[in-house]
Amino acid sequence: MKAFVTGGTGFIGSSLIRELLAHGHTVTALVRTFERARQLPRGVRALPADITKPGSFTHALRGHDIVFHLAGVVQIGVKPKDRARVQRINVDGARTVLEAAWEARVPKIVYASSNVVYGDTHGAVVDENHRPALTEFESHYQRTKHVAHCGVAAPLQQRGAPLVIAMPGAVYGPGDLSPMRRVLRRLARGRLPVMIGPDNARSWTYVEDAATGLRLCAERGRNGETYNLTGPAHTFREFFEACAAASGARAPWVWVPSAWARVGARLLGRPLPALAERLRVLGGVTYLARADKAANELGWHPRSLAEGLRAMFAALTN
Repeated sequence: MKAFVTGGTGFIGSSLIRELLAHGHTVTALVRTFERARQLPRGVRALPADITKPGSFTHALRGHDIVFHLAGVVQIGVKPKDRARVQRINVDGARTVLEAAWEARVPKIVYASSNVVYGDTHGAVVDENHRPALTEFESHYQRTKHVAHCGVAAPLQQRGAPLVIAMPGAVYGPGDLSPMRRVLRRLARGRLPVMIGPDNARSWTYVEDAATGLRLCAERGRNGETYNLTGPAHTFREFFEACAAASGARAPWVWVPSAWARVGARLLGRPLPALAERLRVLGGVTYLARADKAANELGWHPRSLAEGLRAMFAALTN
């Protein structure tokens, strides 16, 4: 299989490329700069281009068997001045890549969405049929992923594009450069006494499992379908207790109630909107989804949280 990957130097994209190479596939990776290309494994063809400028990459799509679109901005706490840039990359970029792949007659397209598109599930663990009527969003990231999923990818499926939508959960593991990496390093060193929101909950997906799921979407996924690639559901308290068990460090012993985060978000909404956004996603929000469909149709089975965290902390301490 000849694969074309956007976002190949990112957290999930890097793992996906390793997964594809391990299964004998050839890979072309779209990168923003030649400097980024140096991060790619040996044997991967690099194509410096801009996903918002189709003329920079559409010529390279023909002849590929699969396009994986992962490129995007994953950020909680976007400043107002940066919102247009995030919108341009997450929404306009998705539209450009997905439409260009269809026009180039690529036989299979996989778009990496996110289960934040479902919105706050209020403790319920939902499946792919869940259709929330979202009018408010906890973050600008969630808003842009919702628009890209519901306003770009799903309509293309309805028009007949050979498109599969994959929806990972909260992805964790080695190589994560998000603020969570710093939090977990502090925990491993015994320097994380306080956390916010013990009742926040996520469906936690180990990064290598997310990569395997994306590959299986390409190999076995049915065109026009959506698959949750979500691991086990755990609250923040459960997650950090499992982190402590895996690392041998002490779990946070002071938990600030989620209600305080909600109050802080309301008070800081105008003067500090980026901080307010980070507090909103800690205000007792649950992003939970089940992956029964991926198990039954793709043969995808995520590892337990304990197993994933052991691998992650082993990598962090090396």
